[in-house]
Amino acid sequence: MARWTIDSPRRLSFEEPVERLRVGLISGRLNVVGTDGPARLEVTSIGTRPLEVNLEHGELSVTFGRRPVGLRWLGPMWWIVSGRKAYHADVSIAVPHHTPAALKLISGSLVASALRAGADVEVTSGRVTLLGLAGQVFARMCSGPVEALGMRGEVHLETVSGELVMAESTAERVYAKTISGSITADLDNPPFDTEIYLETISGEVTARVRDDSNLDVHLHAVSGRVTSAFPDVRYVGPTGRKNSASGKLGAGTGRLRVNTTSGNISLLNRPVDEDEAYGYPDDEVPETEPQ
Repeated sequence: MARWTIDSPRRLSFEEPVERLRVGLISGRLNVVGTDGPARLEVTSIGTRPLEVNLEHGELSVTFGRRPVGLRWLGPMWWIVSGRKAYHADVSIAVPHHTPAALKLISGSLVASALRAGADVEVTSGRVTLLGLAGQVFARMCSGPVEALGMRGEVHLETVSGELVMAESTAERVYAKTISGSITADLDNPPFDTEIYLETISGEVTARVRDDSNLDVHLHAVSGRVTSAFPDVRYVGPTGRKNSASGKLGAGTGRLRVNTTSGNISLLNRPVDEDEAYGYPDDEVPETEPQ
């Protein structure tokens, strides 16, 4: 096992192969990127508490170590008593593309990009940005926004209070849920068995899917209004209430489920490239109410 203690800005390169990554930081910035080269780490800023870096049996771990014994009774926010600056660190890590990653940060910003074997991301308060990830991706946030761009595979996004945004995504499975916050999902979903589940308690949902999608669609807002750019998605339920709509797009082999308790739902049409070539730019797609 190789071990390093970092108490000042420093760079490390790892000769031993890295097959898994585990990071647990308290406060600061974390940037993890997939690369074709060997793994490396850079700490550009650090507080008074040192980081512990271990590489054993292919797993690279970066943490602040165990909390002080006298503060364990305080629970998960023990570090506030010790001082926010003491446990602050700005860390950048590069690992091979196919390295699964488990990333945890209590307070700050986290960026993960170009990881192709999945990632498990958890931030208590701050901001999460995911770029070009593949595999099974989980991102959980208590307070703050989550932005996911260019995703593939299976994506799970969840916030307690914060906005969820997805764009340019070809993920086959999308599960997004927030208690208080809006969801925006601009999905270049494959035209086959896609599954998309979007849910918010308090907030609006805007979803855009390809016009050649094969989706069985159900949209329901307990207290809110539903609109759709697809004529085949029609209002259902009591006459005069426009809070629920359903229908099939194409063969209907996939699923699109959108539910809100308090908030509107908008389903938009994303033209495929061929349509764009014939003069149907994205910003001119009309929005109509279901019949």
